[in-house]
Amino acid sequence: MNIKSTLALALLSATLVGCQQPATSTAAVKLAGSAPGAPGETPYWAYSGKTGIGTSYEQYHQLQYSNDAPTSTVSKVWFSVAEGIITETMFGLIHQAQIKDMQLVIKGAGYVATERDDTDSVIEYLATDAKGRPQSLAYKITNTDKLGRFKIIKHIFTDPDGQTLFVRHQVISLQGEIDAFVSVNPYVNNNGVGDSAKVVDGALVAWDQDNYLTLKSSNGFELAMVGFTGESDGLSQLQAKQALIAYQDTGEQAGNVSMFAKLGSVAQQSAQGKTFDVLLSFGNSEAESLQQANQTLARGYDQVLAHYNGEGELIGWQDYLSSLPQLDSLAASTTDNGKLLYTSALVLKAQEDKTHAGALIASLSNPWGDTVKAVEGHTGYKAVWVRDFYQVAMALLALGDTQSAKTAFNYLEKVQVNAQTPGNSGDTGWFLQKTHVDGELEWVGVQLDQTAMPIMLAWKLWQAKTLSDAELVNWYQKMLKPAADFLVHGGRAKILWNDTQITPPMTQQERWEEQAGHSPSTTAAVVAGLITAADIAQLAGDTESASLYLNTARRYSADIEQQMVTTKGQLPQSDGHYYIRISQDDDANSQTMLASNNGREGLAKDLILDGGFLELVRYGVRAVDDSHIQASLAEYDNETLPENLRVKYSFKFAEVEGSFPGWRRYGNDGYGEDEATGTNYGELGGNTPGQRGRVWPFFTGERGHFELARTLKNADGKPVAPQKIAALKNTYVKAMELFANQGMMLPEQVWDNVGVNPHGYQFGEGTNSATPLAWTHAEYIKLVRSLHDQQVWDYYPIVSRTLQQ
Repeated sequence: MNIKSTLALALLSATLVGCQQPATSTAAVKLAGSAPGAPGETPYWAYSGKTGIGTSYEQYHQLQYSNDAPTSTVSKVWFSVAEGIITETMFGLIHQAQIKDMQLVIKGAGYVATERDDTDSVIEYLATDAKGRPQSLAYKITNTDKLGRFKIIKHIFTDPDGQTLFVRHQVISLQGEIDAFVSVNPYVNNNGVGDSAKVVDGALVAWDQDNYLTLKSSNGFELAMVGFTGESDGLSQLQAKQALIAYQDTGEQAGNVSMFAKLGSVAQQSAQGKTFDVLLSFGNSEAESLQQANQTLARGYDQVLAHYNGEGELIGWQDYLSSLPQLDSLAASTTDNGKLLYTSALVLKAQEDKTHAGALIASLSNPWGDTVKAVEGHTGYKAVWVRDFYQVAMALLALGDTQSAKTAFNYLEKVQVNAQTPGNSGDTGWFLQKTHVDGELEWVGVQLDQTAMPIMLAWKLWQAKTLSDAELVNWYQKMLKPAADFLVHGGRAKILWNDTQITPPMTQQERWEEQAGHSPSTTAAVVAGLITAADIAQLAGDTESASLYLNTARRYSADIEQQMVTTKGQLPQSDGHYYIRISQDDDANSQTMLASNNGREGLAKDLILDGGFLELVRYGVRAVDDSHIQASLAEYDNETLPENLRVKYSFKFAEVEGSFPGWRRYGNDGYGEDEATGTNYGELGGNTPGQRGRVWPFFTGERGHFELARTLKNADGKPVAPQKIAALKNTYVKAMELFANQGMMLPEQVWDNVGVNPHGYQFGEGTNSATPLAWTHAEYIKLVRSLHDQQVWDYYPIVSRTLQQ
């Protein structure tokens, strides 16, 4: 039966709109042409606290993704899950969102309910091993109606052989007959305003320019319609009238559109309910997106899931996990039998673009997305920051994934400023602040740690024999020497808005992208970068540059205490001796003021702490027992400081003994929810005085690395007592595991119990910032590897040896 016949039958049998008859689960339906209400309501991105992300695993072919590779078609579809529903689904490049969300709507006797708003959600992994460790990024979500009227069980994954998201729905009625509808809000071509949609040949299609998506069901839709979101879409109609006008297209005007279709009716008598397979397929034409849907339907649930997982001879996620030689042994250094470790390995690999191999993004999310307008293309955190990138590449190397780490390093040339960089009329060699995965410029501040870290990564890859001597010398000439020269000489950054003279080691922006000056964490990377660059220069026979890099590194190192350690600090309950966050001049004791940021008024520099000084130890620039490092710990760990200046918090979790440490980025941080109003960061259209940055879990990993270094130092070359390693594991590793959400996604920030809390966050629970944050997962992996090896993974022995000479 075609859609028009079905609609006509539904119209004849349905309850007429406005009749005073008892409510039933069947909605009145009227067939109509073009939907009114263009352009629809203002679009916003989806909730950022993802409980799951997914994409298919694809093999490299000569360190690239290619349809000539053994796995044939490269699937370029990514999805995320939040609040029990599917959220942004990407196709093409990893940042190119195509929908905001996809969920089921249930109509029963006298009610309309949605998965997001009316159910309690539980997320699990479809494929796990005997210890409960995920074997792929395929999910089982169970959404149970809060009033006990129905249950929905969903299986979610992508088709490795095509451009399709596959969702199996099992709909179970617990009270009376219900109707199940699927609702999709397209944001085709990475925005929510330029879309059109129509019903065609038993499917729903939405498009913007040459980007198309098709929604199709294995059982066919009993009715299908489109509309403008908030005006004429199916969900709004049901909620307002429990009746439907089934518009067949959105007419001539584009906007924020909706696709809505009835899957079928479900009687209470069946304990198993009914199963509906729903596909969302993508292409660069209507015919292509429909073809992708039909091909996936032909393959069917069992074959597509088996390939996604990598069962038998099929190549999938299980093959990736089995290729990681360190994984099983590393699990012994966790407290959850490796569950978060396996998840983290999958998550980091999934956040790589598949057109530009090696392009590792910061997060498959838009922070505080549900209050950020989606009226134009937006990457959010689905972009490349070289600093985050370094953390992920080092974590992949820690797992033994040398191919991905090497491919990532090769990619970095794309984001280094050179004479051909669009809009550049300044000096070259430095690495761009933030770019799209294809190298398109987005933010162009100069952050010197991001220029040093590619050199550091190259040296580590060389030491691991992942880069050969010949390869390293080639990269030295092409990429690393220009970077090292910039770290020595600086130069003019003149690109887009930026027209600034850079004089290292003073950075235009430190690792939080907010202040200029001398930063402990930035300087740690710059010194390590120059010393490793000198070693590479020696290999290349460039002894003159090697000498220059070493002498400059020593000079930068010698100035650290004068520039960044105050002995006259004004922090309460302090002896005045500690590392400050950043200094705009060469005297750490001068009373200069930091710039205002994120709604927070700037304060005197000696009032602001952050943990950047720990990076000096991690990289080997300073010894763990250095007197200035030791003196700074008391202030850094002081939980009695005024809330605005305090950085450390101790967390307790239900049914878990002990307390677990966490730290904010720095005192006076404003990058987070407003403590006075509870609004999301930037929700009120700008910066508000009450904005407050919360605790970031990866600092727990950074501190764990420091405490491991201190434990090793105290052992004085002797074997470390097992109970001491266990104590570190049960404090720092376990804390990070507790910060993970139900889907084992690690967040950017967790709630610190300061200020009003309209969101209902639990103490230590991830906020609506960016989840999963790649940096957090990477820090966890590196901490586990460090404890396993009893050696800090990011340590550069050549740095400490050089500075001690």
